[in-house]
Amino acid sequence: MTAEHPLPHRPVPVPDELSAAFWEAAARHVLTLAKCSVCGTLTHPPDVVCDTCGSTDPRFTATPVDGRGVVRSWTVVRQSFLPGFAELLPLVLVDVELVGPELDGQPDVRLVGRLLDGVDAPLAAGSAVRVAFEQVRGDVAVPAFELAGAS
Repeated sequence: MTAEHPLPHRPVPVPDELSAAFWEAAARHVLTLAKCSVCGTLTHPPDVVCDTCGSTDPRFTATPVDGRGVVRSWTVVRQSFLPGFAELLPLVLVDVELVGPELDGQPDVRLVGRLLDGVDAPLAAGSAVRVAFEQVRGDVAVPAFELAGAS
């Protein structure tokens, strides 16, 4: 699902060499993680050295994941210190541990994003969520999350 919130004054990501593939995929509403070509570990965000094997030449590749996860913690943001966010307040930021077959044996791959369900959502530690994307500009989408609901 996609949330349409075009906000012309909202800051947008500025990709660098390591993050460009992530943001290109997000623009297509695909969540990717960086996969180390040496040990095969998935990570986010990628760094110049693989956190798992220590390779200084990890040659990360963007690997699609299904975007399921569980909420580890969250906070309600009631005051904006950046332009472009005031109209979204209050908003919930969730710390999500991603899960799925591509992440078996790799706990603690986490992503922080906005919970699109709002501040009144029935949220608890361990709540199941799925990735959604906020279209912040025509060519820029940012991963966010929605409660997965009853399975």
